[in-house]
Amino acid sequence: STENESYRKIQNRLMRRRSLAHPMSEFLGTIVVVIILWFGGTLILNNTGNLSGPSFIIYIGLFYSIINPAKNLTNAYYSVQKGLAAMERIDVILAAESSIQEPENPRKLEQFQQAVEYKDVNFSYNESKQVLKNINLVIPKGKTVALVGQSGSGKSTFAKHLNAILLPSGGKVYVDGLDTADEDKLYDIRQKVGMVFQNPDNQIIGTVVEEDVGFGPENMGVPTEKIWERVDESLKKTGMTSYRYHSPNKLSGGQKQRVAIAGVIAMEPKCIVLDEPTAMLDPNGRKEVLQAVARLRKEKNVTVILITHYMEEVIDADQVFVMDSGHIVMHGTPREIFGRADELKSYRMDVPQVTMLAEELRKRGLDIPKGILRREELVEALCRLR
Repeated sequence: STENESYRKIQNRLMRRRSLAHPMSEFLGTIVVVIILWFGGTLILNNTGNLSGPSFIIYIGLFYSIINPAKNLTNAYYSVQKGLAAMERIDVILAAESSIQEPENPRKLEQFQQAVEYKDVNFSYNESKQVLKNINLVIPKGKTVALVGQSGSGKSTFAKHLNAILLPSGGKVYVDGLDTADEDKLYDIRQKVGMVFQNPDNQIIGTVVEEDVGFGPENMGVPTEKIWERVDESLKKTGMTSYRYHSPNKLSGGQKQRVAIAGVIAMEPKCIVLDEPTAMLDPNGRKEVLQAVARLRKEKNVTVILITHYMEEVIDADQVFVMDSGHIVMHGTPREIFGRADELKSYRMDVPQVTMLAEELRKRGLDIPKGILRREELVEALCRLR
């Protein structure tokens, strides 16, 4: 849609400017040094002015000793401004009055037993443009489901319906049998479903890793001793125990995302929604996050809903749903989906390189099965041809 395209362009501009900031500052610093060397060297070689060679060398040394602290100061200024902006948003949230009233006789939250179900779901941000169109799907307990599609296809809007951040314009969303439109069930639903967003900086609010991980359980009223038990377990599961006393600002993108996941794990949801969790990470960061999620699902039998446009990330999912223009256009196992490579490409989606290579070899007459997902499978298939 036009709104999504405008948002994408703004995000790209911000990322470009942020990426150019460091090399530009280094370039300008180098230019300044060159000018100083040229000017000072000219004065010394021409014997003009009162500048001597030793004095000039001392000056250059002093200049270098202050230039790095100056750069660090500018970086700190950026972090302070970013933190102040985040603090304003947090203050608004903390000052807001909750529409959810604590019941007089609260019942214990039951275990996640049923599926997540979208039933004839439609949604539009305004009357002129529908973002979700007649969505029908079921996600069983304990399964990993991947939702893929191009930017603007409706993936994030889909995710925000899971814990009632958004409510359907038509149809129903059920989480463990609870209707997300039922305000009386909202607290239960949000305890069952945890979300990890694309940018961990939008989710991390603590000044120390362990404090951030414990923030959610503390707000849920978990006893202090239980909070620290959950913090210990969550950091261990995400491989971040050694960073528990670090500032999140000093962590890499992949490490920050694992802290965000640990914060969700500490709240012990039965379903975790990962909305483009690796979009801002390098390959190593993506690998770290996906390994943490895989461990979590294996050890806790948590239902995982992974929203991504990296097709390599969906290989280990139980089911894959492909979205395009608000519709579910393809559904099946990863092997079934990638076995329909041409159809997938018609929706502007890529396929893993090994799958693409296998498909090209099939077209050239080699007897290779459809839906090759891994290099080992392709090697094995080629060896059987001998």
